[in-house]
Amino acid sequence: MKLPAQPPKTIDEYIATCPPEVQPVLQRIRVTIHKAVPDAQEAISYRMPTFKCYGVLLYFAAFKEHIGVYPPVRGGAKLMKKLLPYAGEKGNLRFPLAVRIPYALIGEIAKVRARQNAAKAAIGRTRTARKQ
Repeated sequence: MKLPAQPPKTIDEYIATCPPEVQPVLQRIRVTIHKAVPDAQEAISYRMPTFKCYGVLLYFAAFKEHIGVYPPVRGGAKLMKKLLPYAGEKGNLRFPLAVRIPYALIGEIAKVRARQNAAKAAIGRTRTARKQ
């Protein structure tokens, strides 16, 4: 997929630059993440749709044959087993466009990342409070 000359400023702009057949997939991923983590804030980072909640929750991007989801996901053995068919280089995830996108799994990933980010933020607040 060719990137536009100007980077998108919003997720709507990003989706509009994608092929028409991919746009509904990206919109559904967006809705899935919002349902999983209602407090997540939308942004564009590294020219990709980004969701933030206590830090970066997820990035996602459309490619010619797949949707990429970043950063690498860490979780329990059960989750990692579910992710195995989609594992790409460096731990990123690749969801092929030629097969059904596992939206429920993407929602589960968003929830896990939100819990992990919140736990890290709580540890940071605890350390800051101890220093004062």
